[in-house]
Amino acid sequence: MTRNATAVWNGTGKEGKGTLSTQSAVMNKVPYSFNTRFAEETGTNPEELLAAAHAGCFTMKLSFILNAAGFTADEIQTKCDITLTDGAISESRLTVSAKIPGISKEQFDAAVADAKTNCPVSKLYNTNITHEAVMQ
Repeated sequence: MTRNATAVWNGTGKEGKGTLSTQSAVMNKVPYSFNTRFAEETGTNPEELLAAAHAGCFTMKLSFILNAAGFTADEIQTKCDITLTDGAISESRLTVSAKIPGISKEQFDAAVADAKTNCPVSKLYNTNITHEAVMQ
């Protein structure tokens, strides 16, 4: 399986503007710029997209791990914070909250640790990956 996205940029790094589009067209010419990345202008940025990818991948992997252990989550909610420091991604922090009937704290913590280590996006990132997990 191969998926793709396309970035188009016009102008200089600071004054220019660009768009991002995905193969599925869920994102179609979504704007990004210096100000969407480093200020508060509306649009997206690479770090936000990395956070979405990591949160989504981790959450799905956790669901598979739970199912393999005989559990089905009522809900898993994961927030991912990507930190950019001195021009490099320095951390991906996962904060997960889940409602899973019948699971113990120990089983939940083990599943979270497994998902953090083994989701494909975690394996891709060459950075410090941390997590905080709470059961509802």
